Amino acid sequence: MQQLRKVYRKRDEEFLAVSDVTMDIYEGDMVSLVGPSGCGKSTLLKILSGLHGHDGGTLEIGGGDFNPGRDVGMVFQQPLLLKWRTILDNVLLPADILGLPRKAARERAQDLLQMVGLHGYADKMPYELSGGMQQRASIARALVHDPKLVLMDEPFGALDALTREKMNLEMLRIWEQSHKTFVVVTHSIQEAVFLGSHCAVLTAGPARMADFFPIELEEPRRLHVKTTPKFGEYVGRIYELLGVE
Repeated sequence: MQQLRKVYRKRDEEFLAVSDVTMDIYEGDMVSLVGPSGCGKSTLLKILSGLHGHDGGTLEIGGGDFNPGRDVGMVFQQPLLLKWRTILDNVLLPADILGLPRKAARERAQDLLQMVGLHGYADKMPYELSGGMQQRASIARALVHDPKLVLMDEPFGALDALTREKMNLEMLRIWEQSHKTFVVVTHSIQEAVFLGSHCAVLTAGPARMADFFPIELEEPRRLHVKTTPKFGEYVGRIYELLGVE
């Protein structure tokens, strides 16, 4: 995307939500998107998902054959599982909506449940799972239709600190195994550095790109990497860009 711009209009008033956002996201990247509340991060995700158009700049995703309805998976802050469907049937929801072959989709859903650590929970109901387990199911749901791009809007923001740390580790494992392209919105600077292969830093609204840079840390990443000087340098860089002393 180059100099992307989004304006909301209400009657005779205009509100500039996103201004001059430029970054290149490549297949297999994990891009963390960080910035203060109200800076336009969620709006940017909606543009990438096809839910919103843009009013300026250029956006190209995956060439001319990209179909947002088919090629995007979404994970929200809350799992948003349907309480009357089993975990397996919740994961299968996008496949059902898209009319994908049921047998193949069911096999893929079972494989994804195993990948996200929910083997044996296919027939459980959402209320029988913890918050972290429900969010794992929502990640499997986002992947079941084999999208090219997975968008995550504060996916771990509702979890307690310890569960959030564990889910960060799980997210990296799922990313490595799925080979998908992820864009993850977060308010946590440490989470942005820990998860991202690249980090996009947005200023206070309207969202402007303060920086977009690769994150090069020890692989595979484990929690102890947060104690290293290199990790601290990335965190300090983001604090400085956001004007946090």
